[in-house]
Amino acid sequence: MNSPIYSVIIGTGSYIPSRKIKNEEFLKNEFYDTDGKKLEKSNNEIIEKFFEITTIEERRYASDNLTTSDIACFAAVEAVKSAGIDKEELDCIIVAHNFGDVKSSNRLMDAVPCLAARVKHKLGISNPDAVAYDILFGCPGWLQAAIQADYLIKSGDARKVMVIGAEILSRVSDPHDRDSMLYADGAGATIFAARESEYPVGILAHKTRTDTLLHNKMLHMGKSYHSEHENQDDVYLKMAGRKLYQYAIEKVPQTIKECLEKADIPLVEIKKALIHQANGKMDDAILKRLFNLYGIVDVPENIMPMTISWLGNSSVATIPTLLDLILKGKLEPHEIKKDDTLLFASVGAGMNINALIYKM
Repeated sequence: MNSPIYSVIIGTGSYIPSRKIKNEEFLKNEFYDTDGKKLEKSNNEIIEKFFEITTIEERRYASDNLTTSDIACFAAVEAVKSAGIDKEELDCIIVAHNFGDVKSSNRLMDAVPCLAARVKHKLGISNPDAVAYDILFGCPGWLQAAIQADYLIKSGDARKVMVIGAEILSRVSDPHDRDSMLYADGAGATIFAARESEYPVGILAHKTRTDTLLHNKMLHMGKSYHSEHENQDDVYLKMAGRKLYQYAIEKVPQTIKECLEKADIPLVEIKKALIHQANGKMDDAILKRLFNLYGIVDVPENIMPMTISWLGNSSVATIPTLLDLILKGKLEPHEIKKDDTLLFASVGAGMNINALIYKM
């Protein structure tokens, strides 16, 4: 009798833009509130408060000549190299993003053909059976694509699936909105492969929820807060920050708990929690509430690796980039060992939440 099929990670890659944007660079911005009134506080006060809430000191922006599919391709090349496979072996390429190939010269979404098709083309893959498609699922897009990869592999429809999260948020952020300081650019890629195993390995369980009835407008597109902004026809990413924070710390821990119960894994077995890098303080609160659900007061040290302080929030790219850095020894003292059990979780536009349990 054959052993069960599991989805395991065989390769990772990431692209971190070289252009660093420190908080001080926002001192020259004019910030306005949602009513179009200029904020009374000085930029120094605004930036200090922003750092206190988010822990972000700097973020990365892509150079003007690159698009989202370009940086997705860079990460994909690294993942193929890491996996040690022929790119023609890929059965599927899924690219998670939210804004397509937004160019530096305009903010129009360009996603025809889809970004996955563009990545496949740029990789030079000739195999027509390597299916390429995109997923738009807010910040949890990469993790949801990983869940789809698991379905494809366990159904027998695929043996190797590349999942990419890539975004250039710097081009859809309103320079007159304080929240623009959150956003960053980047790409991360992961290759999942089928493996027969007598023992549980790879993806063990996942859980997703979508709350649209009351929460679908917490992230949306809207005009600049500055009524005299030079491009009045442009729309930018907007966020109801406080409401989103409250939603996340209430709903994400519960979703993770349900995922752990589905996997029949106790929380104390989790060695690393890789949570979407949305807001440093919010992630801390999510983890604390998760442990409180189990009656545990003290959260273990070094369980939650973080990159947001120096990479900012690159949406779908944060988790795969985080994973790649750890696996390649670039985020000390964090490391992932064989037999470690990992928790992945994300929250974002929709509102969507997902969680996944993985055994190395």
